[in-house]
Amino acid sequence: MHSPLRIIAVIDDDDRVRESLHNLLTSYGYKVEAFASAELFLASDGLSRSNCIIADIQLRKRQMTGLELLERVRSSQPEVPVIIITGKPSSRSETFYLDKGANGFFRKPIDGHALMALIDLLLT
Repeated sequence: MHSPLRIIAVIDDDDRVRESLHNLLTSYGYKVEAFASAELFLASDGLSRSNCIIADIQLRKRQMTGLELLERVRSSQPEVPVIIITGKPSSRSETFYLDKGANGFFRKPIDGHALMALIDLLLT
């Protein structure tokens, strides 16, 4: 089982998604740090504290996309699992993001049980 001291960063520009994931993750005993943009996450030094990252691909009105964040994490902290989420249709498939180094991919609405099973697997 996971340690309650494990920190999961949630990066999504939608307040409702951040709140929903916060509630789900804390109910499983994880500590959650939520950010509205990749820039805020990186500026907070969240990458050095996070045991896992859940990031939306399309962060509106932001400079850095979830894909760019994934690439940054892979180049500086390759051991930190990154799970990509999206609510927007795209020509890019799950395989595209997994090939780029993501540890998981979920379309919104997210299956909470499947997400938690993946996180538990990644952090054990």
